Amino acid sequence: MLTLKQIIDNKEEMIRRLAVKRFDAREAVVRVIALNDKRKENQQKLDNLLAEQNSLSKQVGMLMREGKKDDAEDIKVRVAVLKAESKALDSEKEEIEKALRDELLLIPNMPSELVPEGSCAEDNVCVKSGGEVPSLGTSAMPHWDLAKKYDLIDFELGVKISGAGFPVYKGYGARLQRALINFFLDNAREAGFLEVQPPYVVNEASGYGTGQLPDKEGQMYHATADNLYLIPTAEVPVTNIYRDVILNETELPVRNTAYSACFRREAGSYGKDVRGLNRLHQFDKVEIVCIDKPERSYERLNEMVDYVQTLVEKLELPWRILRLCGGDISFTSALTYDFEVFSAAQERWLEVSSVSNFESFQANRLRCRYRDAEKGVQLVHTLNGSALALPRIVAALLENNQTNEGIKIPKALVPYTGFNIITLP
Repeated sequence: MLTLKQIIDNKEEMIRRLAVKRFDAREAVVRVIALNDKRKENQQKLDNLLAEQNSLSKQVGMLMREGKKDDAEDIKVRVAVLKAESKALDSEKEEIEKALRDELLLIPNMPSELVPEGSCAEDNVCVKSGGEVPSLGTSAMPHWDLAKKYDLIDFELGVKISGAGFPVYKGYGARLQRALINFFLDNAREAGFLEVQPPYVVNEASGYGTGQLPDKEGQMYHATADNLYLIPTAEVPVTNIYRDVILNETELPVRNTAYSACFRREAGSYGKDVRGLNRLHQFDKVEIVCIDKPERSYERLNEMVDYVQTLVEKLELPWRILRLCGGDISFTSALTYDFEVFSAAQERWLEVSSVSNFESFQANRLRCRYRDAEKGVQLVHTLNGSALALPRIVAALLENNQTNEGIKIPKALVPYTGFNIITLP
């Protein structure tokens, strides 16, 4: 959530930058400023009434001591009227503040000046790439056929148990999943991230804190009886660890990592690249979250991007990094880099990670701040990234490493799998 100061002090600049996200902020800004003016007017009236109440209440005591009971009773009547008026103004104040917060919640984060112009994914800018695309020949099989041939993943059984998008991993497939989770967690820990194990459901306040609500409620599974949400990513519970927290400057930067199952309804995506592991309702992911001082957040972002690059390189996958354009970047992000790996049998790029800087947008919602000895208390910047999401990594590993003898395992992963090739059952 943008702060009132950001909006009021930089109105035209904010409108210009949000236009890059294809969001016309002009009317929203007018409403916010009008509500803020109304809030200040209401507060001034309330302050005046309370001051008058306090003054008159003191007079009542003086008049009673002087024996002027009738005059004191007249003032008591006036004080009662003022109390009623104050109560009404206080109630109005709550309504204004709610309306103001509701308006602020609907305004996206301002994109960084580094965000390129563009309206869709085709306008994203490739900033770096590496690895070699394998030459598989015409007999190459997509991962869903390989999964069936080697009895790694049962998509039909998942449909029976839960529905489409909930696969069952078996044998080598289940072991590969577990190996990748441990591989990603160990690498994150060695890179200086503290491992945490968060809940898989969050309350409404947590959803608002990281910006999933009210923007993405249609994509989240909602347990209405308890008003809890299944997490779409470990970013939500891990970042919310610091909701309503004031960190000491010496505690920064905060670096956390977490594995979790992730749940996404993927509403509106049916029929779009949904075959096999390409798009699931439940999947595994290791997340990295960073919190730091504003002046260091882009240094942290570059470090996180470099770290994720090491993971795809260790897995020997062809990769590229995209800087997302204004039309493809998320509601909450100021700058995002997407990692994609090439799926050789499908002959297409698959997104496996997004690494983002949210600047103070999430921190303002979370009221996550730090205490600076010179500047007092101020908002932190929050960042997160996938390191990595498993389904499309598995898809690319299976497809790119298929041979006549079986599916080879990248060297760095063998200590975690306990096998170096997947053979026929």
